[in-house]
Amino acid sequence: MTEQIQQLIQAEEKAARLFAQIEARGLLSAGKTEKDLNTEVMDLAFELFGIKKYWHKRIVRSGKNTLLPYQENPPSLTIQVDDILFFDFGPVFEEWEADFGRTYVLGNDQRKLKLKHDVEEAWHEGKEFFLSNPAKLTGSDFYEYTKQLASNYGWEYGNEHCGHLIGNFPHEKIVGEERINYIHPENNVLMSAPDQHGTPRQWIYEIHFIDRAAEIGGFFEQLIV
Repeated sequence: MTEQIQQLIQAEEKAARLFAQIEARGLLSAGKTEKDLNTEVMDLAFELFGIKKYWHKRIVRSGKNTLLPYQENPPSLTIQVDDILFFDFGPVFEEWEADFGRTYVLGNDQRKLKLKHDVEEAWHEGKEFFLSNPAKLTGSDFYEYTKQLASNYGWEYGNEHCGHLIGNFPHEKIVGEERINYIHPENNVLMSAPDQHGTPRQWIYEIHFIDRAAEIGGFFEQLIV
């Protein structure tokens, strides 16, 4: 295992610990706004790890806002009883980036609980597909596979891509925003190809399933190694 992968895994493990504490400390509750919860999580991250730096905007979405992909900036909603919500956080740990996303359901709405379950199960199914075809897949191939996964589970896919490169902060300034750096339908480069410096590339895989009629979405994201 390379040092790069070790550092990225360690950063992700810390992100997972942060998310576990979000639940353990009872931060997921109705009556507060998405913005308020976002601030509470940021404060918790600073308390636990001294984090001040995030490589992308911090996302907390609930209710109908869970339909929207990363690039949208909807007004902050108030979290409701029996709501569904997801987080997408990109904390930086000692100059190594993490990108971690999870879905939560308050209450026992079976459709929302199914969505939470399905988006996680599908992520692991996609990971196995990726790892079984490491030298053959382009970004376009993997996106089309993931889009079909959504249909297989009875949902619609909710984003124009399903992942991106990850690395040493700030990777976006190093590699740029071109489509070849995303798991995107227009990316025809092999995902196993190295970067312009000959360094192996590491990927974040993200899944966003939605139900437009019910106005709910689920999200799951982490490093795929």
